[in-house]
Amino acid sequence: MPLNVRICPLCNDIHSAIFDQRKFRGYQISNRLCLNCGLVFQSPRMSEDELNSFYQKEYRQVYQGSEHPIQKDLSVQKKRSGFLIKVLQESGIENIDRHLDIGCSSGILLERVGEEFQCQVVGIEPGDAYRSYAESRGLKVYATLEDAGHGNEIPFDLITMIHVLEHLPDPVDYLNQLKTMWLTSTGLLLIEVPNLYAHDSFEVAHLTSFSQFTLIETLKKAGYTIKGLLKHGLPRSNLIPLYITLLAIPSKNLHERINRERGIRMKRRAGIAQRRILERLLPKQAWLS
Repeated sequence: MPLNVRICPLCNDIHSAIFDQRKFRGYQISNRLCLNCGLVFQSPRMSEDELNSFYQKEYRQVYQGSEHPIQKDLSVQKKRSGFLIKVLQESGIENIDRHLDIGCSSGILLERVGEEFQCQVVGIEPGDAYRSYAESRGLKVYATLEDAGHGNEIPFDLITMIHVLEHLPDPVDYLNQLKTMWLTSTGLLLIEVPNLYAHDSFEVAHLTSFSQFTLIETLKKAGYTIKGLLKHGLPRSNLIPLYITLLAIPSKNLHERINRERGIRMKRRAGIAQRRILERLLPKQAWLS
């Protein structure tokens, strides 16, 4: 049964309005706009049990027509990992002893971080076929975070979540648990999500659609200090800011007040309009092969 989300996942307010409705690969998707803070979130959506089952068996089939790794996806992951390694290098981080990649997929980012920083790496991947692929490459990968905990794999001084946060039912609580249970007090968190103001965003698996503003507010509420943020399109575009990449560290300050973003509908329309113009004028730079 579809789950109606009546409380905003960011500010816990109950007042929201329809923001977008569309079909996505056979699924009817409805997203709402919180009238208090401006977060865009999917409602109704799959329940937690349905989501767990979906990611274990169906997710890759729906998105790429195969539950097993395909060459196109592996190529994108390889290029993305190269960009993220540069982000880490330029962040000023010097020593990484233990790295946890949540939603590690094929394990390409795990391999790159391990090679670059000569550290231990551990992955979390709920998809059976992708987890088996990563394990076949000699990587230690668990199906869930809880499974990793049972193996006494904590703590980590780098945690990465690349295109994962938008899939989580309660992003604030999840991030807070990472801070208190999985990340060292001086550890670094690296996150990347689709950008509401440039990416199509509204997919069956995307429970939250973040702007730069709401992503920062989410991290602050979960108890983090923002160390850096980039809007970019790599590896898919040189021009369209499809993604938001953010670096954060644990904070000792509690952030209880949620600031409000305004003009979300207008910003979304303007961003998508700009994307369409770039696609027409500079198609080879707007979308890389």
